[in-house]
This record gives sequence, C-alpha cells and structure tokens, in this order.
Amino acid sequence: MKNTLFDKIFRDSDGNIVIAQMPNLPIIVWVTASLLKLVLTTGQINTGLDALAFGSLFTWAWLELFQGVNYFRRALGLGVLIGVMVSRTVGIDIGSFSL
Repeated sequence: MKNTLFDKIFRDSDGNIVIAQMPNLPIIVWVTASLLKLVLTTGQINTGLDALAFGSLFTWAWLELFQGVNYFRRALGLGVLIGVMVSRTVGIDIGSFSL
C-alpha cells in the first residue's frame, strides 16, 4: 500500500481513519469539572474545579501531542495545548465553555 500524505495525516498504525475517538479519562474529567463549575460558580470549590478542568485538558492535549495515533490527532493536541495556554494568559475561560 502506498503511504500517501492523507494516510500519514488521518490513518492510525492499523490503517483505520481516525478523526475522533471515545473520550479518555482526562476529557471526561474536564467535561465533568467544567459542568460542575457552571453549577458551583463561587468559592474555593469553583477555584479547585477550574484548576482541575485546566489540568485535565492540558494533560489530554499533551498526551495527544506526543502519543496521538496520527498527525491529525497530534495537531489537534497542539492546537488545544496552545489554546489552553493562550486562554490562561489572556483570561478567556475555556473550561466553562465561554469564549
């Protein structure tokens, strides 16, 4: 089989096209913490949930960047990692789905 640019970008080592996958633990933690932040909007619990949401999304992005199954997933990890870092620098709250 010829290894084309499309194959390098979208196929995994088994030859399957992979764009989305089942959520792993860091994504589940991020979604859960982000949703809880919408309910618990003040206090130390909100601050802890914010840190948990940030840490889990950062962890997911880092894992995708270095262990993604194809170049698309690695680029997705890089994009999210850059977005998370920029959001913390500029002050945009990605963790609670508001840009």
